[in-house]
Amino acid sequence: MRVAIGNHKGGSGKTATVVGLAAALAETDHRVLVVDLDPQANASRRLGVRVDAANPVPTVSEAIRESHAGEAGGAAVEAILTPAWPEPYAEKIGLIPSRFDLENRISEAATMGAVGRLRRALAGVDDDYDVTLIDCPPSLGHLTQLALAAADVAVAVLEPEFDSVEGAVRLRDFVEAAAAELGNPRLRLAGVVVGRVRANLGAHAFQIDGLPELFGSELVWSPTIPERAVIKDAADAAVPVATLGGVPAAGLAEVYRDLAARLLKEVDR
Repeated sequence: MRVAIGNHKGGSGKTATVVGLAAALAETDHRVLVVDLDPQANASRRLGVRVDAANPVPTVSEAIRESHAGEAGGAAVEAILTPAWPEPYAEKIGLIPSRFDLENRISEAATMGAVGRLRRALAGVDDDYDVTLIDCPPSLGHLTQLALAAADVAVAVLEPEFDSVEGAVRLRDFVEAAAAELGNPRLRLAGVVVGRVRANLGAHAFQIDGLPELFGSELVWSPTIPERAVIKDAADAAVPVATLGGVPAAGLAEVYRDLAARLLKEVDR
């Protein structure tokens, strides 16, 4: 199953959730492919991969560029890298990295069939993976549309703040309104992940209490992801949270495993 993970607003914890879910899936003996579709390339860096001009390698940008309508699919196979993480992660996770020049693909938006290029690039490539996680940029523009056209489901990640909730609503509404136009009429919003939660903040509790009415209780996944320094520490060190040791890291790793189990229920539907 391919899962496009996004929010129209930046800073919602989207990339941290993608990386945390990838780690949790690997820890539970599942194979996962991470597609970094954000030109900021934060998911790539957090998985220990940096792409630069001095060490050119194929990225998602080249895979999309080469996937024209009517041509054979599967161009993304040339771009899969192994994260610079220890086992079992390196064995279980594949990464299609990004870099800043992914922005160049945006200019192709008006080209006939361009929105289907990621879908063609991935054709047959992720068949041996249990889950493909696509990290979308904070936008509903062409790059996110590429992800939604290729995905089986979308998942919104939000911080319990008004603007972030609104960004998730815009993603939901876009999926409902544009799925057919993207050539993917069966696309649906499968869930809402709530992250960066501060338990001592009343405004967060207020926003969380309103999510079931806004999205439907069945779409609001639990547990929520608390705001913890260990998440930032893992991101800065480009390592899985669980490898940092200590009670906070172990607790966060368990939260991600619970969310990964919820995600796998969608795979089995």
